[in-house]
Amino acid sequence: MIVTNVTVPLLGMVDTAVVGHLEEPSYLGAVAVGATIFSFLFMGLNFLRMGTTGLAAQALGSGDFSKVRNVLGQAVAIALALAAILIVLQKPIGQLAFYLLEPSPEVVRHGWTYFSIRIWSGPATLVNYAIIGWFIGMQNTRAPLIIMLTINVINILLDVVLVSVMGFAAGGVAAASVTAELAGVATGALLVRHTLSDSPGHWQPSALRDLASLRRLFEVNANIFVRTLALMFSFGFITAVSARQGTVLLAANAVLLNFQTFMAYALDGFANAAEALVGKTIGARNREDFDRTVTLTLKMSLAVAVFFSLAWWLGGPLLIGVLTGIEEVRAAAINYLPWIIALPVISVWSFTYDGIYVGATLSREMRNMMLLSTFGVFVPVWFVFSFLGNHGLWLAFTCFMAARGLTMFVLLEMLRRQPGRLLP
Repeated sequence: MIVTNVTVPLLGMVDTAVVGHLEEPSYLGAVAVGATIFSFLFMGLNFLRMGTTGLAAQALGSGDFSKVRNVLGQAVAIALALAAILIVLQKPIGQLAFYLLEPSPEVVRHGWTYFSIRIWSGPATLVNYAIIGWFIGMQNTRAPLIIMLTINVINILLDVVLVSVMGFAAGGVAAASVTAELAGVATGALLVRHTLSDSPGHWQPSALRDLASLRRLFEVNANIFVRTLALMFSFGFITAVSARQGTVLLAANAVLLNFQTFMAYALDGFANAAEALVGKTIGARNREDFDRTVTLTLKMSLAVAVFFSLAWWLGGPLLIGVLTGIEEVRAAAINYLPWIIALPVISVWSFTYDGIYVGATLSREMRNMMLLSTFGVFVPVWFVFSFLGNHGLWLAFTCFMAARGLTMFVLLEMLRRQPGRLLP
């Protein structure tokens, strides 16, 4: 799962690199703004992945393979319905997003090109979320790796061809994403068919009309949806504040966020493992395995987080130079690099506890802790320390990540002490 996850931010780094070496920083700003919008639209709907994982893992733990199939069918149906809504409402969504982010007119012009193409990747992107989440719940991590490698290798190759060779700039980056996501769906469908070919149970179309199971799926997904929107609000807030500070700081923070995103996706490998294993232990009602899973994932993810802090400390300036050749953007990014060096060991707890909560389907609790960390910590800290400028922005984000991990730790310890709340 670590290998699978890091292919996503690697793609983001390639996107940044191919436009970061064009002549104008407005191209890099446009991709940064466009990526933020689709983080809200697509990652905001990432509950399709997370909610599907927990429910599939618990179905697997109970040994009900018909239910395993039903979870996937329901998730794909919801994904297609949500994608259709996004496409129908694409114009007002885009107008609102650019209004809220307030980039420069030149960034808006290139950003609209990116947006109008990338929106058509919606159906494939959301279906891929459902399929990948289902495979993680089934404890099959090879299939997500194959799907994500297919998506990202094709995307990277098309980035180079469409942007660096053919000169399509932001529009080329978007077109590469649409094509790659469609290839991912085709690959995922073949892998699902192969996985289920020898499994007991059968598809039950009536499950799409089963109000009880749909209500359970909706409750889990709705809470994760709100939780994810709050998370993406935080990242969108960073981009919006950065845009108001000027194109150079917008581009510099976009470069630095690639570091954080790469590290987060890598550490999410342990969270994904926790999702599958915790869900299975709860489905099997096994407290001993539950406790072992929690302890091991926390210890192992911390060790990798320390490695990332060291890597950013030793190689950060070199990587910044790889991501952008614009000297003023490079200098600004190096100035704020110490925040990125500190973040892995501060962020790691929130990532791992996310996985534990997803596997236990504690979606309401996840939602509440995220809302508290976002609007009770991140936003207030920024307004108190806004006089520090960009340093104040990174301070607020660091406090936000720390609050997420701390609040989820405290709540889980309380729940574990309540007999019957999680396990017998």
